[in-house]
Amino acid sequence: MHIDITKVDTTFMRRRREQQIKFERSVLRELSISTLKKSVQQFFGRIKSGAGIVFDQAIEEGCFDIALEVYLLGSRYSRLGYYGEPFEEIKYRSQEELDNFSNALFDFITFWGNIPEDEKVTIQRACHLFIEHWFSEGFHKGKMKYKMRIQ
Repeated sequence: MHIDITKVDTTFMRRRREQQIKFERSVLRELSISTLKKSVQQFFGRIKSGAGIVFDQAIEEGCFDIALEVYLLGSRYSRLGYYGEPFEEIKYRSQEELDNFSNALFDFITFWGNIPEDEKVTIQRACHLFIEHWFSEGFHKGKMKYKMRIQ
């Protein structure tokens, strides 16, 4: 008798991915566009572009995209927090990914925003804090979802 392990494995992988998507959708329901807009304003509102105007809608939407990705990343790591791993250890574990998101956001904003050199350090710091904020938000919302689901 021959058992085809690839069918079992792909079925398991597909089921796991379906559960992950379901979980991500439930976590995303907690967000609103107004919350995203407020955070962009909070972290980047005082920064001017090279043309002297505040961020335009395209840059704002790019910030939204990255915020959502980081929020979902935090929610995925929340499972570890639910089972007892401290937030700081999880944040340390995910630092490379967070740095990549922060650098991508910085590159995006400085390229499309035509940011002057004297503003770049401020932008870089704002990007870092923005990414940390959304990772933390996703982590804590995801952890709450796990608590509600398991209890």
